[in-house]
Amino acid sequence: MSIDFQGRVAIVTGAGGGLGKQHALALAKRGAKVLVNDLGGNVHGEGGSVSAAQAVVDEIIKAGGEAIANGASVTDYEAVQAMVKQAMDQWGRVDILVNNAGILRDKSFSKMEISDFRLVMEVHVMGAVHCTKAVWPIMQAQSYGRIVMTTSSSGLYGNFGQANYGAAKMALAGMMQTLAIEGEKYNIRVNSLAPTAATRMTEGLMPEAVLKALEPQAVVPAMLVMVCEDAPNRTIICAGAGSFEVANITLTQGVHLGMSEDTPEQLLAAMAQVKDHQGELVPGSGSGQGSLEVGKAMAAHKA
Repeated sequence: MSIDFQGRVAIVTGAGGGLGKQHALALAKRGAKVLVNDLGGNVHGEGGSVSAAQAVVDEIIKAGGEAIANGASVTDYEAVQAMVKQAMDQWGRVDILVNNAGILRDKSFSKMEISDFRLVMEVHVMGAVHCTKAVWPIMQAQSYGRIVMTTSSSGLYGNFGQANYGAAKMALAGMMQTLAIEGEKYNIRVNSLAPTAATRMTEGLMPEAVLKALEPQAVVPAMLVMVCEDAPNRTIICAGAGSFEVANITLTQGVHLGMSEDTPEQLLAAMAQVKDHQGELVPGSGSGQGSLEVGKAMAAHKA
């Protein structure tokens, strides 16, 4: 089954270079009309110029595709709304949103300035909120939408020196969980991509041979699957070096201890059983936790 995007309109943020650029090129190659957004700043979010986005647009047009450039900062909601209007004025619809824009302000938590924490949250989290909020009513009205949040192993599993980045990336996975539920009846599917790719953000952090294996193009197939007609919903796909996995936020079976004076001591003693992965679940929604807990309590009561 072939994946193509003829007649579809995509917005890719942070698409002036690295992974975002590869997303935009791949979508255009398969027929999508692409709005290429990039502030044109550096990896720390400083500076800005539409030239990076325009260069990608020129490349798409040269290859026979359709694209337009936009230099809005995703932190500016009015500018984001104008960006979406630009796509609507040009093509009359928006089918795909790839929330890819991001910055790094790495430092151990003890040395990190609050301003650096706040800015990373603002770009990654509020940037995705602004873009998603701007396209959501359009997707609802047309009963079709595909949205990708860019999460990270740093958010899912942690990484030294990235408390701000990790917090932001986990927040995006959390937003996906709810939006995927809310969007389902409108045929809006929301997924998350956790890429391992060599970009400006990883230069100097890995050996050359590893960087070569981790070219951004190797992540793109996962994005294409998440925004195609037959896309999954509410799925975190991890991708890097041509390998693909799914990350799940699971719930162990745990134990029922009831409530007594020594319940804290019982829980401490039972932590190995509480953490046991055997029989763990992937809840369909947040109510899954409550259902499991109440079910165990009722079963214990009957016994």
